[in-house]
This record gives sequence, structure tokens and C-alpha cells, in this order.
Amino acid sequence: MKHNAILKLCVAAMFVAIAVILSTFSIPIGASKCFPIQHMVNVLSAVILGPFWGVAVAFITSLIRNLMGTGTLLAFPGSMVGALCCGLMYRATKKLIPTYLAEIVGTGLIGGLIAYPVATFIMGKTSAVFGYVIPFLISTIGGTIIAAFFIAVLIKTKALDKMKAMLQTS
Repeated sequence: MKHNAILKLCVAAMFVAIAVILSTFSIPIGASKCFPIQHMVNVLSAVILGPFWGVAVAFITSLIRNLMGTGTLLAFPGSMVGALCCGLMYRATKKLIPTYLAEIVGTGLIGGLIAYPVATFIMGKTSAVFGYVIPFLISTIGGTIIAAFFIAVLIKTKALDKMKAMLQTS
């Protein structure tokens, strides 16, 4: 059991590293920075590690990006809600299409709505209630497409099954 947790911690740390290193790839849309790599990592974490590890990866990535100045406080609601939603969906269904849709709904709609009070009351930005939904949707759709591509490759090469088996039986 302890070995399993160490393996999951190592995989989670690699996901954080990938997300932080590639955080230079962002698309500014309005007041937010769209960061499709975070959404790719959310989906990969959901499928490989599970919902709570995915939320931890999203939180730590957002924290590091904020400390480095490559992200804003808006990274927290979008990434963490999306990671939780797609992680719970994958756990419940073990199906990829609903998992992809859960990332899009979780980040784009729910995270976009939660971003409003964060931007208004914490960051002091003037914004409409739905002002972050479109930018978050653009970002998460892009990242989810990238994740779907990677997962398709992992499935085709049987690497996904091997990773999941290693993390489950260790």
C-alpha cells in the first residue's frame, strides 16, 4: 500500500512538473490567461490517478504558477473544479467521452462562474458574472482535445493499461 502511494505521488509530481514547465504556453483572452496544458493534465490525472490526486495536481500547479508569476488566482477555481469533475466522472463511468465532457463543464461552466467572485472580490477586477465562461471554455476545450489525443496513443500502445495496473496493484 505504501509503495502504491509513493508511485502515485511520483506520477502526480511529474504531472505538476509538466504543467508548470509548459505554463509558458498560455493564450490571453480578456482578463484571464487560458492555459490548455492544465486541462490536458487534469484529464490525464483523472484517468491515471483519480479525482483527489487530480485536484491536488491542479492545486499545486496553480500555486506554483502563481508564485512564479505565470498564473493568476483564476487558475485555482478553473483547474481544481475541472479536475474534480472529470476525476469523479471517470471513477463513476470508466468512460472517456463523459470524462472529457466533465472537464469541459467543470472548468468552462462551473469554474468560469466561480471565477467571477474570485476576480471581483479578491482581485478587484470588474467583470460580468459569465465573463470568464467563454475564455475558460476555449482553454478547456483545447486542453481536452490534446488530452484525448494523448490518451488515444496510450490506449493504442497499451501503455495506459500498464500504467493503471502498476498504480493499482503496487
